Amino acid sequence: MGFKHWNAGGYSGLRVLAEGLLGNKGWTPAWRDPAPKDSYDAVIIGGGGHGLSTAYYLAKNHGLTNIAVLEKGYLGGGNVGRNTTIVRANYFLPGNSEFYSHSLKLWEGLEQELNYNVMHSQRGLINLFHSDGQRDAFARRGNAMVNQGDDAVLLDRAGVRRMLPYLDFDNARFPIYGGLYHARGGTARHDAVAWGYARGADRLGVDLIQNCEVTGIDVEGGRVLGVQTTRGAIKARKVAMIVAGRSGQVAAMAGMRLPVESHILQAFVTEGLKPCIDHVISFGMGHFYISQSDKGGLVFGGDLDFYASYAQRGNLPMVEHVMEAGMALMPMIGRPKVLRSWGGIMDMTPDGSPIIDKTHIDGLFIDCGWNYGGFKAVPASGWCMAHLMATGESHEVARGFRLNRFETGHLLDEEGTGSQHNLH
Repeated sequence: MGFKHWNAGGYSGLRVLAEGLLGNKGWTPAWRDPAPKDSYDAVIIGGGGHGLSTAYYLAKNHGLTNIAVLEKGYLGGGNVGRNTTIVRANYFLPGNSEFYSHSLKLWEGLEQELNYNVMHSQRGLINLFHSDGQRDAFARRGNAMVNQGDDAVLLDRAGVRRMLPYLDFDNARFPIYGGLYHARGGTARHDAVAWGYARGADRLGVDLIQNCEVTGIDVEGGRVLGVQTTRGAIKARKVAMIVAGRSGQVAAMAGMRLPVESHILQAFVTEGLKPCIDHVISFGMGHFYISQSDKGGLVFGGDLDFYASYAQRGNLPMVEHVMEAGMALMPMIGRPKVLRSWGGIMDMTPDGSPIIDKTHIDGLFIDCGWNYGGFKAVPASGWCMAHLMATGESHEVARGFRLNRFETGHLLDEEGTGSQHNLH
């Protein structure tokens, strides 16, 4: 049996108080644990944030409820339950900008939509810059964000010091020139997002099937017919592959080779501290980002480990690199003990932007290549993937994420780092 979250009926403050007084004996499973049926209208491979949100919006927006989400482990057991929880819409390029703007709007209404507390906290995100060139780049990015309809404020050194007085402003090697402040950015509770979408999809009639690994994709005459699983064959007219770092492996079952590489991204959390970091902070001279969780732990991460791997763990040199970046930015964090680290398998594309598209096989869809942007994209990814599966057409905010852009040259190289997967 996979993990179950518990709930009976709806959630409310009164209900939580009553259950606390009565020994919490009234909660029941938040979603069913059904056996797989022989056939469905659509099967979604992958029970992470993107797969669950796709199932939810297929049912909610398009009325398609004869759907199964197949997860080889337990729901939310992959990257959605092991990330640094950052939510933002501070992208620069057309194609990315409108997509993440749409996603942030969905985040802002998500708890009301799902009647579930995903702990979305718009505490503000500050990207620091440390040179004149970086200032110019962030000024352009901020203008693009404002033109898109999102918020951005360019802070000078004094403005950053007023908000983040604990940073090392006297560091001769990495002087802080200022920062780009994105007030609507923030964090959300990663696993609660998966639970909220799972509960919502289940209530709309979607079958969430755990401990059901897909072992093959049935294709005949250029059309998908269904999947083979460890719990038997399942027929389906539409199949969506939404498996993050396992995208290349699952696509190979259908004879496809995707333009993705899987890399490891580590993250870390410290022991609980009193509130000391009110925002999400990103270091501009090293890939380091940090926030403080509701439980008091400092949650932070940095670069990929820079080698392809399917292992959910990282190497010690990258641990040292991330710690060095954190200490260079804010030496005050040197004393807390690091409780744990973990690694997520990141599906990296050559241009650093995702893929949401149909494949050359009729009825087979792909949602992958989220690089560093997967968690913040969960609502919009599901919204757009559901639109694509239901209508056969790309949603207007996801038209730049087509698979054939790597053939046509219409790339979305947000970071401007070329065609090396590991540099994005």
